[in-house]
Amino acid sequence: MQPILEVRQLTGGYSPRKPVLHDLSFSVMPGEMIGLIGLNGAGKSTTIKHILGLMKPHAGEVRIRRTTLEQDPETYRASFAYVPETPVLFDELTVEEHMRLTGMAYSLGEQAFESRSALLLAEFHMTGKKSAFAGHLSKGMKQKVMIMNALLPAPPLYIIDEPFLGLDPLGIRSLLERLVEVKRSGAAILMSSHILSTVETYCDRFLVLHAGRLIAAGSLDDVRQSAGIEAERASLEEAFYRLVTSGERGGGGNGPVA
Repeated sequence: MQPILEVRQLTGGYSPRKPVLHDLSFSVMPGEMIGLIGLNGAGKSTTIKHILGLMKPHAGEVRIRRTTLEQDPETYRASFAYVPETPVLFDELTVEEHMRLTGMAYSLGEQAFESRSALLLAEFHMTGKKSAFAGHLSKGMKQKVMIMNALLPAPPLYIIDEPFLGLDPLGIRSLLERLVEVKRSGAAILMSSHILSTVETYCDRFLVLHAGRLIAAGSLDDVRQSAGIEAERASLEEAFYRLVTSGERGGGGNGPVA
């Protein structure tokens, strides 16, 4: 089985003279949810920007379904959906118009659009808001629109950055239940979040990023081992705290994640 997302020896950032990321290697397999965790400034957003193609690597490469952005930009971009930390919508478009725009961008047929959009609107309790302009929505509702637009085309890869900010409890539950469903369908999910208890519960493996380097990767047991914790009941939060407060680190972490 081939990985859906492959990050190979990625070094990058805003200036070649001062890279933010150092030799990152990991992969995400079909039917797998990976938690990307780290302190503010660890390089999580920079990693995501490189995957999205918004930044060009100084070294290394990113592949989605074995294709790089340079090889086939259209296929590469059509293979993922992205939910940013801060919603970005057009104030003068309605909720339904945003979803139609997304459907057109991913060449989604009318029948599939109608059935999927109706289901998503109901799941996220937004049916009554489908004709509302984005400029009139609360931040939480705007985040729901971003999430629904990501789920609508059912791509093979989801990249989700701090999705729970602004969501009400029903929205959080709807999102997590849907992520479980898309995992079962064979999609891959890379999710960045500071809510470590949720990451621990729903993710299959974890990537701990610190100062632009991967300092731990793998299952919860692997992260515990990297943190030097032997207790089997130690939480992800405990292991993470130990890892990021244990002093300056050298090297590039545990290497590739298979």
